[in-house]
Amino acid sequence: MQTQKLPVGSAPRDIAPDADAGVAKLRELNARLAVDAIEVDFVDSMQEIEQDWRALERDNLNSLHQGYDWCASWAKAYGNPLAIIRGRAGGRTIFILPVEIVRSRGVRIAKFIGADHSNINTGLFSADFAEASDALDARRFTAQFSGALSGQADLLLLQNIPLIWRGRANPLAMLPMVQNQNHAYQLPLFDSMETTLKQLNAKNRRKKFRVQSKRLEELGGFDYVAGGNIEDQHALLDQFFRLKGERFKAMGLPDVFADAETEAFLHGAIDIRDADHGLCGLEMHAIQLKGEHAGHLAAIAGISRKGDHVICQFSAIDESVAADASPGEFLFWQMISGLHGKGVSLFDFGLGDQGYKRSWAPAETEHHDVVLPITARGMAAGAVHRAITRSKAYIKSQQRLYRAAQRLRRFVGV
Repeated sequence: MQTQKLPVGSAPRDIAPDADAGVAKLRELNARLAVDAIEVDFVDSMQEIEQDWRALERDNLNSLHQGYDWCASWAKAYGNPLAIIRGRAGGRTIFILPVEIVRSRGVRIAKFIGADHSNINTGLFSADFAEASDALDARRFTAQFSGALSGQADLLLLQNIPLIWRGRANPLAMLPMVQNQNHAYQLPLFDSMETTLKQLNAKNRRKKFRVQSKRLEELGGFDYVAGGNIEDQHALLDQFFRLKGERFKAMGLPDVFADAETEAFLHGAIDIRDADHGLCGLEMHAIQLKGEHAGHLAAIAGISRKGDHVICQFSAIDESVAADASPGEFLFWQMISGLHGKGVSLFDFGLGDQGYKRSWAPAETEHHDVVLPITARGMAAGAVHRAITRSKAYIKSQQRLYRAAQRLRRFVGV
């Protein structure tokens, strides 16, 4: 599967120190790395390292999903034990990996907080450490992680990590890894919708939009709901849970949003707002019909933003009305076109290979999983994860097998 590199020139930087000072700091850090002066430990309280955490998260190349408030919303909803991995050098925190401990078949697994609902995970690294990390001894670095989690976990499993994200290499690439079966799909945004569409089949995309608009107008018109007050946002999220539940049921699939903890977490994400730093935990968008079907939600989606990067976290459609207008596709047009001129340079469709993503996204990013056994039990669990992941990747690479697997999944409802 061919993977295009994302535009490096658009990579954001919130923190832009003086160039000479940056070079000096990089040399200093390299010197510390050369003598293996990095300390790796864990803490079990988010509040204990909140100040360092918030300092690291200001770098926009560190994923939204490892942000303090995002993780706090998940931790409050689920209450799993925390074993947050921290790296320090010269008394300064240079990385934080927000990790929780979950149990599966008797195995204690250290995973990113909220991993089950994350589209991209990077960890939190200082820019100078990430840029200088190739000077590290990979074996010693791996041993430090194992030592930090000794007695806390059987397996360190950090999933959905791009090895290079917008030009920056991820230091986690030094740990034992397996390529994840899922890729992510992105659309770079330029100065106007017309310029952005030139990356795609612009003529066909505009024709689809005109047809969709006409069909919706024939039904009485529509409103594009973008954001709104917090109360309305929470109400739209509840509508999403209803629509998605019905959709999963019709497809014979389990509803991954059905549990109360996930609902509480996502409602908490709506309350994450920091306009000064271009941060929005979750914002709901929808196509709402007018006329005879006034108030009917034909399509709904939730997006997150950090800096110039917007991620579509989820979406749902209601095909009982206006199915021939492809309201889901129409909603993506509205969201993407509306982001132009607002400092956004990348629209991310998230993980999973689906036709509508490929039709919109010219860029594709491979993801990897860190699989680091801590104990003998973890070694067995890690081997199983590697085998399952590679099997899924193979099945997805074979279209006939993949379609058969999808049919089987619907039949058994898992």
